[in-house]
Amino acid sequence: MASLTKAHLQRQAEQLVDFVNKAPSPFHAVDVCRNWLRGANFTELKEKQSWEGAIKPNGRYYFTRNGSSIVAFAVGGKFRPGGGISIVGAHTDSPCFKLKPVSKKTSSGFLQVGVQLYGGGLWYTWFDRDLSISGRVMVRDSTGGYTHRLVLIEDPIMRIPSLAIHLDRTVNDAFTFNKETHLVPILATVSKALNGNQENAGESTPDQSSLAHHPILLERIAKELKVNVDEIADFELCLYDTQKAVIGGICNEFIYASRLDNLNSSYCAIEGLINSLGDEKAVTNDTHIRMVALFDNEEIGSTSAYGANSSLIESAIRRIHASFPGASSTAFEESIANSFLISSDVTHAVHPNYSDKHEKDHRPELQKGPSIKVNANQRYATTSVTSTILKDIAKRNNIPLQEFVVRNDCACGSTIGPMMSSNLGLRTVDIGNPLLSMHSIREVCGTDDVGMSVKLFEHFFAEFAALDAKITVD
Repeated sequence: MASLTKAHLQRQAEQLVDFVNKAPSPFHAVDVCRNWLRGANFTELKEKQSWEGAIKPNGRYYFTRNGSSIVAFAVGGKFRPGGGISIVGAHTDSPCFKLKPVSKKTSSGFLQVGVQLYGGGLWYTWFDRDLSISGRVMVRDSTGGYTHRLVLIEDPIMRIPSLAIHLDRTVNDAFTFNKETHLVPILATVSKALNGNQENAGESTPDQSSLAHHPILLERIAKELKVNVDEIADFELCLYDTQKAVIGGICNEFIYASRLDNLNSSYCAIEGLINSLGDEKAVTNDTHIRMVALFDNEEIGSTSAYGANSSLIESAIRRIHASFPGASSTAFEESIANSFLISSDVTHAVHPNYSDKHEKDHRPELQKGPSIKVNANQRYATTSVTSTILKDIAKRNNIPLQEFVVRNDCACGSTIGPMMSSNLGLRTVDIGNPLLSMHSIREVCGTDDVGMSVKLFEHFFAEFAALDAKITVD
């Protein structure tokens, strides 16, 4: 396995930057992961098809749901029904703007695009940014069917301009805005759009889509997909910042990027899983399944058919066991008792200008490794048992860990950990790489923390089964 050398840490940071730049939407994030897994000899499964006889020891598999969630797993050579599953869970979504079903707006000589706010973003950071759109388009084909297509417009085609200080002298004292009326991106001027005949063409032969969205926008989407506008049935599109993720800081130690919450963890999980399979002899002797689950909709509570609060993981585990002949009627329950989940989501790094917002003994710093997250009210699912297991793996492999507890007088966020732990009965530990500017359009993490998390996940997958045999609780 890779060691924590300078070259390893640099490579992992660069690969995360590349991942973020290729994944401006959850659909794109899943597509990138799918390609990585195929390159590592993972076989695709379909939930609509039978898995009976398809899953075998030493096999590698993945499946997607909704195109925005993905589960990948590698079966140990000595896995038997009832055996444990070593899981790292994360999420593919981030706070963003999503186009409304009817997005067509016009005001004061401008074409504008109506958007919904998704998640709990720092929305003021979206002002004066060069924005574009990405996501999924449902396209009609020649047979009358529909195909899921990904679209990514790289040019900055939208912007939300701020109001000049001359028109609001109090803005530096208290910046306030209306989420419905002030966060409406500009797409074009009416005069330019009309001169290009795009709007006129749409209005001369109106259909449902041209009435709902500006024809000039639909034409651009169709051009990217190389289809006709009338072949576009519907879409789910989100706005994103066209400024690329980069490595920065005078010592090249920071990653400045959008969507680090939680593409950071998603990347580390997939990379850790693939890297852990490099030792073929160890995999052949493994009694566990190594699994990564990346969910959509965490930022809005995970209550969807493809979120962490759905049947996704339970269904997958049951179907895996059912594919093995002779599985007992309690194989699922036995497996859950033998399994372990690392819920990986970014955590709040101490802010040098607001250090009083952190409890003084729990201040995660950038470049000092992932942080275990603890909350007595179970906003995080970590227990003394689960933290002991993770700390043991980290210590034996010289991976630094930090610990985070929120101040008693501050609100605490949550993760997929508590819901998966309670729904399935999984032993769970919550961890995450420290992050500054969480939920901003541009976030900051440490370069070294990426490689540290990748290595931690590698060793978790490889070592948990043997360590668990030494843990006595019930």
